[in-house]
Amino acid sequence: MESLYILIPLSVVLVFVIAAIFWWSLKSGQFDDLEGPGYRILMDDDRLREKTYDEYDKVEDSDSAVPPRPGELQ
Repeated sequence: MESLYILIPLSVVLVFVIAAIFWWSLKSGQFDDLEGPGYRILMDDDRLREKTYDEYDKVEDSDSAVPPRPGELQ
């Protein structure tokens, strides 16, 4: 019975600490965009590859080491 005098206030303090950490995470923007990072991982390489090919197209020297575009025959 005496242990309840310690456990109940300790649990109340723990609930307030967890609530404060959750409130801070909401205010700091931790849960603003949950799907965006997943889409950026999937879409990042395609945009970079197209940009690289566009930069190679601007080079006028045809002897430069240009990788073939996907689907192009050498």
